[in-house]
Amino acid sequence: MTDATAGSIPRKPLIQLDRGPVAVTSAALVAGTLVIAQLVDIRQAVLFLVGALMGLTLYHASFGFTGGWRRLVVEKRGNAMRAQMLMIGVAALVFIPLLTLGNPFGQPLAGATAPVGVSVLIGAAIFGLGMQLGGGCGSGTLFTVGGGSSRMLVTLLFFIVGAVLGTAHLPWWLTQPSLPAISLGANLGVPLALLVTFIGLAAVAWVTVLVEKRAHGSLEKPKAPSTTGLQRLLRGPWPLVGAGLLLALLNIATLLIAGHPWSITYGFGLWGAKVAQAVGVPVASWEFWTWPAQAKALQASVLEDVTSVMDFGIILGAALAAGLAGKFAPRVAVPFLSLLAAAIGGVLMGYGARLSFGCNIGALFSGIASGSIHGWLWFAAAFVGSLLGIYLRPVFGMDGFKSK
Repeated sequence: MTDATAGSIPRKPLIQLDRGPVAVTSAALVAGTLVIAQLVDIRQAVLFLVGALMGLTLYHASFGFTGGWRRLVVEKRGNAMRAQMLMIGVAALVFIPLLTLGNPFGQPLAGATAPVGVSVLIGAAIFGLGMQLGGGCGSGTLFTVGGGSSRMLVTLLFFIVGAVLGTAHLPWWLTQPSLPAISLGANLGVPLALLVTFIGLAAVAWVTVLVEKRAHGSLEKPKAPSTTGLQRLLRGPWPLVGAGLLLALLNIATLLIAGHPWSITYGFGLWGAKVAQAVGVPVASWEFWTWPAQAKALQASVLEDVTSVMDFGIILGAALAAGLAGKFAPRVAVPFLSLLAAAIGGVLMGYGARLSFGCNIGALFSGIASGSIHGWLWFAAAFVGSLLGIYLRPVFGMDGFKSK
């Protein structure tokens, strides 16, 4: 081979990416930031970008609750759940002291607290079942949609339907037996609240260690990354622990900027209600949408809603991550049973999230980190529901417990 011939062979680029999706997504992020800053304010634009960073992180680490819970149950591997507990613990270390002070930086801070009752218990169990059939939790649905999954787009659409149905029924559920919102920070003081929270999170992590060692003899060792340096930063995969720490920091940033922690599913109900109203459904007369905060949100632009703006950011951030990784490839051909499971799971998640005041992010992550007892009840009930969902997945041709 001559030098000329050798020189004519194109070299493989150091970083391979999907140029079209990266260009479109980058432009959308820039335009979205400018539009939100102009129509709302700079603070809202910053939250949009925080959402984008969350989406990028979720995608590059494949950081979802659904798969992590299923992997512990089916494969007896608990590294994902341990990363989740660490993430919650880091956020709690900052959340609980700040929320106990109430107004440390001149802006009122409100935690993700909610009543502890039947609504949370039933709603979380329904959500846990739905997330295994739908294939993702609230954050998982958004970042996989951003990555180009057509199946998860079906999940998201029916998630929105379920969320709207939940707003129709929530007032009735709130009449069922319930205790008021209970905050560990307010009732126990900061040191004891942190101690109780850390003990609870450590106990969950310890159980995953016992389960894994009993099944395999030792804990799973992290796989050597296929990329390093700049390529790994841009393309992934990112380590679960590192991603969990970054998500904790981004949730802390959300609390400080927005005045409340990260949440996801409220936006779905709002989007669905606006669509329903546009086609003539009188949602404005439903009790839920007559409450002052909800009535104001229904009348205002979605760009004024923090949750919606951050959700948009998550989708675009995940799309950017998929493009940078060279993996943005929408898949159209999905088996009917899988699409049916996505639709059923989406409705269940939307309905359950509204009844239980959030999903794995708003109720579990932000709830426990805020010191709210309802977050722990949500965790237990959703995990039970998730177990049922794992058993039902094979009925729809999905992986789960395989019959011998």
